Amino acid sequence: MAIHMRIKTGDLVSMRVGKDRGKTGKVLQVFPGDRRIVVEGANEHTKHARTRGRAGEKGQKITFWGTVPVANVSLICPKCSKPTRVGAKVLEDGKKARVCKKCSATL
Repeated sequence: MAIHMRIKTGDLVSMRVGKDRGKTGKVLQVFPGDRRIVVEGANEHTKHARTRGRAGEKGQKITFWGTVPVANVSLICPKCSKPTRVGAKVLEDGKKARVCKKCSATL
């Protein structure tokens, strides 16, 4: 089931809660069904990869960014550079647009 989310891939967001509170990063992936997103530089995890016996590969640590709930982030407006909520507005030509709640700029 597709759920509408007002934060899209490529948006700049600020973390509001959690261990990464105050960090900003770009949205890399969006999972609307789970209401979660992947933010660059937030919620970092480490995976330990085992050695492959005959292949001669070494074990290694793989770091990646985990998902965070979309409710834990707020969008940073490109015009006023402040964390803001996102509204929706219908333009004159009938298209929908995302709007900054602080400065009313179209996102």
